[in-house]
Amino acid sequence: MALAIFDLDNTLLGGDSDYLWAEFLVENNIVDGDDYQKTNQAFYDQYLDGTMDIFAFLAFQLKPLAENTIADLYLWRERYLSEKIDPIILPAAKALIAHHQQQGDTLLIITATNSFITAPIAEKFGIQNLIATEPEISNGVYTGNVAGTPSYKEGKVERLNEWLADQKHTLKDSYFYSDSHNDLPLLNLVDNPVAVDPDPQLQRVAEQQHWKIVSLR
Repeated sequence: MALAIFDLDNTLLGGDSDYLWAEFLVENNIVDGDDYQKTNQAFYDQYLDGTMDIFAFLAFQLKPLAENTIADLYLWRERYLSEKIDPIILPAAKALIAHHQQQGDTLLIITATNSFITAPIAEKFGIQNLIATEPEISNGVYTGNVAGTPSYKEGKVERLNEWLADQKHTLKDSYFYSDSHNDLPLLNLVDNPVAVDPDPQLQRVAEQQHWKIVSLR
């Protein structure tokens, strides 16, 4: 039984859930619109070119979780999922997941996006195993800090290795599907790396390494 690992944003989804959460907050006047949108775009541009400081980004992204009540956050998240996420769930991604399920594989989503956003998205795909960046919670409320290692770049490898040890699983015959050059540390680790609608840098590496390249769009 192989392990099939999936990136989330721009892989299983036809968009970026991190970016869209910030857009939702702006559109609903939950944050200071102009400044927040500009900062969100700047971080997204840095992510695309591989220069993003993950801790600086998380300080920005997790702040609204600390500034609002859990009740409001859950209410907003339901609307966000309906308005922003449901329309970008890719049918071909669901078919790919079904294929691996039929093969009896263990399925896992691994994403840099925090679990407040991604846990219900993983549920929508029917995938129980999720490695995501974890927002810190103290006394039942979000602190605005990150708990542990963010699952970003080499952090994905660290977090996956911890998960493998805990689950007593291995990477024998494993797959990893991703769109981003930021995931090269993990793509280089699995037996079957697959570039999904890859960004230009990942496209070049995938072609050089003769990795499989697919589109779910």
